[in-house]
Amino acid sequence: MQEQLTIALSKGRILEETLPLLAAAGIEPAEDPEASRRLVIPSNRDGVQLVIVRATDVPTYVEHGGADLGVAGKDVLLEYGGQGLYEPLDLGIARCRLMVAGRPGSEVLRRPRVATKFVNIARRHFAAQGRQAELIKLYGSMELAPLVGLADLIVDLVDTGNTLRANGLEPLEPIADISSRLVVNKAAMKMKYRRIRPLLEGLRDAVAAAA
Repeated sequence: MQEQLTIALSKGRILEETLPLLAAAGIEPAEDPEASRRLVIPSNRDGVQLVIVRATDVPTYVEHGGADLGVAGKDVLLEYGGQGLYEPLDLGIARCRLMVAGRPGSEVLRRPRVATKFVNIARRHFAAQGRQAELIKLYGSMELAPLVGLADLIVDLVDTGNTLRANGLEPLEPIADISSRLVVNKAAMKMKYRRIRPLLEGLRDAVAAAA
């Protein structure tokens, strides 16, 4: 009997862009993850199943053994800071930038109030500049915070920048280029290496072909 491999994925853009890479590596879900109510979805390959979780939970599931592998944005991984994960492959999908944004001139404030869901990343970024920042954790509509006086700056993902411009804001400081990465549980990499290696090689080939 083959060892079970569990791959953690999250709904949305990352899932949409991951599925073709998995298919190229020979793994396809037995049913549409976006339409299914099932949280554990079998695949066309014996002993490989997919679990659908929140994007921010992918590193937790993988590090603690709820999944052997997962796909997560670099933003999530930087915020999570897990040391129990291997990150063997940049999938090159769901690309965007993590930025400090706000009204022009706001970046020079010595102690800015910063709204973000990436509080750990923001803290490290401003500390590296020798600046203290008051961090306000929000989960959505970051652009609203400077408009109503809740914050001077935001730290958020920026794709086209259209939403920022529509609200009189602009990118001010880059923090990191973001794309989605394959992460692997460290124990699984040792114990299930014979099963993980072909999948890793297949994904690496798929990424190279898509480049």
